[in-house]
Amino acid sequence: MALSTISSSSSFSLDTSPWRYDVFLSFRGEDTRNTFTAHLYLALNRKGILTYLDEEKLRRGDEISPALLQAIEDSRIFIIVLSKNYASSTWCLDELLKMLDQSKKSKQQRLLPVFYHVDPSNVRNQKESFGEALAKHAEKLNVDHMKLQLWKAALQEVANLSGYHLIRNGGNESEFIEEIVQDISRMANDHLYLHVAEHPVGLKPHVEDVSLLLSIGTKDIRMIGIFGVGGIGKTTLVKAIYNLIAFRFEASCFLPIDSVTWNQVNRLVQLQETLLFNILGECRSLKVDNIDTGISKIKRRLHSKRVLLILDGVDHLDQLKTLAAARDWFGKGSRIIITTRDQHLLTAHGVDSTYEMTGLNQDDAFQLFCWHAFRSEKPVDGYGEFVEQIINYAGSLPLVLTVLGSDLYGRTKKEWVSAMDEYKKIPHQDIQKILQTSYDRLSENEKNVFLDIACFFNGQWLDDVIIKILDSFGFFPNSSIPRLREKCLISKSDRRLQMHDLLRDMGREVVRQESLKNPGARSRLFFHKDVRKVLEEDIGTYRVEAIAVDLPEGADIIRLSPKAFKNMKRLRLFRCRNAHFSGEPNCLPNSVSVLDWPNCPLQSMPSEFRGDELFILRMPGSRIQEIHLEYFKAKMIFPGNKIPDWFSHCKETSNGSHRCEFDIKGSPRCVGKFNEMDSDHVWFEHLRPRIVEPVDNDLRIIFESDPNLVTFKCCGVHLSYKNHEQNVKDDENVDVHLDAPIEDIGNLANPMDHGSQISKRRRVDYDDDDRNVIESDLYPQQTKPASTLDIKLFLSTLPPIDPTFFHNLMKKYKLSRD
Repeated sequence: MALSTISSSSSFSLDTSPWRYDVFLSFRGEDTRNTFTAHLYLALNRKGILTYLDEEKLRRGDEISPALLQAIEDSRIFIIVLSKNYASSTWCLDELLKMLDQSKKSKQQRLLPVFYHVDPSNVRNQKESFGEALAKHAEKLNVDHMKLQLWKAALQEVANLSGYHLIRNGGNESEFIEEIVQDISRMANDHLYLHVAEHPVGLKPHVEDVSLLLSIGTKDIRMIGIFGVGGIGKTTLVKAIYNLIAFRFEASCFLPIDSVTWNQVNRLVQLQETLLFNILGECRSLKVDNIDTGISKIKRRLHSKRVLLILDGVDHLDQLKTLAAARDWFGKGSRIIITTRDQHLLTAHGVDSTYEMTGLNQDDAFQLFCWHAFRSEKPVDGYGEFVEQIINYAGSLPLVLTVLGSDLYGRTKKEWVSAMDEYKKIPHQDIQKILQTSYDRLSENEKNVFLDIACFFNGQWLDDVIIKILDSFGFFPNSSIPRLREKCLISKSDRRLQMHDLLRDMGREVVRQESLKNPGARSRLFFHKDVRKVLEEDIGTYRVEAIAVDLPEGADIIRLSPKAFKNMKRLRLFRCRNAHFSGEPNCLPNSVSVLDWPNCPLQSMPSEFRGDELFILRMPGSRIQEIHLEYFKAKMIFPGNKIPDWFSHCKETSNGSHRCEFDIKGSPRCVGKFNEMDSDHVWFEHLRPRIVEPVDNDLRIIFESDPNLVTFKCCGVHLSYKNHEQNVKDDENVDVHLDAPIEDIGNLANPMDHGSQISKRRRVDYDDDDRNVIESDLYPQQTKPASTLDIKLFLSTLPPIDPTFFHNLMKKYKLSRD
């Protein structure tokens, strides 16, 4: 039967054998019904081999009964007991014609002749009893002479088949029967039909797609890889494919791979033995002592066999190298199918083609869930709304729909509501177990990135900021994130960090399992009640690495414990939004890299906070007036009672040198989409000077800017620098008025990178150049004064400066002292 015919048949079941019987016994009743055939039938049944034996009352009349014809079509193996008087029965001869014709049509059914006390040559050449019987048939007037020729051809054909021969008085009949039964048992087990699924909804299109990739019938050897997230149906798919095509190979093997086998030598050896046994049958020579011996035996014994090998659940390259390292291990026309959750593994192994298993569409998901929850295609009246909620939660994963549907079957509406609330907080244990397998296989950095995305960054744009944040944690995101994509744990979008809600919940459950009772002993806190409990009750421990939460609107004030952060020595991220606080913590961990704390209750940073690892500082709406960053040997003092809402701080370190970058962000935030910003909003993207030079004991700062980015209007920036060696007064400032040419506006930096020595004040104005002045009518309705940010940097003693530094700098940029 052709594959296309099978896959398109609406009546064909993907996981049910098309055979009603394993064996059909064809025999001459008067010769063997109560002797050899009866003993063979009993022995087959004892082995669990379902065998058809016709009743004598069916053999009446001149033609085969419809019941016998149907039994032949429904049987997988035909045992033809060719005894002395077999050819004397036209029934037996017509059965033989039917069996030969059926096996040629289906290409799945096999004929095994048993020459019982007869010589195969007599059957082949129609001699002795076989010749006599055919001669008698020819003498009868009602015999179709064309059929007579068909009978002769059939006897000749069956006699040429490999079978079993028991000569009279020459062998032990009991041992002879045992030999037949053993072989039949092996044949029946060779192509056992695997259970696919109770309700294989939505599977057929995938079967057809993979069938095209396999191209059964060609003589080349192909390796096909199927990848996808856990629970999406990869195993179900390859079981269905196995059932459809296994019969077209000399031998087949469906080999499940345990996730822990890649580093367990004994288990890999067991898999090699299982592969050899399934393909070759029982044989003492197949015992494998070690992996290398197993590889040699597989290559030597299977290189000439046309096999179907399915390796299901591969998660490490060593498994493939051990079981199917190369195509030439197998005979022409062989097909090797590999399923995995890791796409890169298939690439590394060099498969011929890959297929990504996708989830169910909405209609199929609805139907599959209903089959398990209600035992029908549609929900019971009054449950439709619940079903929609479950589909939205479970998405397109068949495993989840099956587990939840079975879990909810027969329950009341009240139980459904309670169960759905629980699912959202704590994933079902069967679902968690399957999905967490993917997490458990990750490297340490991949696990950290996965959990950070699941807890904090899911759905966010994958921009440089996120990459730099994760990189500042030491997680190597530029390699970890692509690996998570290859393992189907986050989507393949390059623009967003997006993972399936169930994978997100799985990751969060991994964190919750770190400490079921005390949230302060978990690595990550993201649930607002847990965050409140930890900050108010001072239960945070050394294990807390990150806290990020957006509190619901109208949430109560968080009453900070003074020692809230004392034990969080490893805290690297703190982001708490929409929160209002009372009380002040008396310490902050120096390990923190990201401090995003709107409405921070602190008026100054704790004295012991150095900011060694600080990468992002954002405190809009806070009360803080002074920030001391010892790492940069600088202190920043802000006028008024709070940091401006558009202030944030960002620093990078490269090549062993320190660079301080200030990100002054306005609203709207996406500067790239705007050509101008008003005077209340200032954006300095990369704050470093292009030129810093002394001019007659004064300081001149020349900025560089991309004219295609942002222009500024009426923005004042005042800098005060104090040189400890010269005891310059605190009020000696450099005023830079940014009512300036576009090409001169852009980046303002901490000039300490150049070791500038500043002694007197100089005002740099650009208002005189009419050619580049930004016209005031761009903002005709503006009435507010220019926004001003006062930053006083108290620099520590700086290293000596090469006297030629400024001379060379001025010469390079063709600057004068005018």
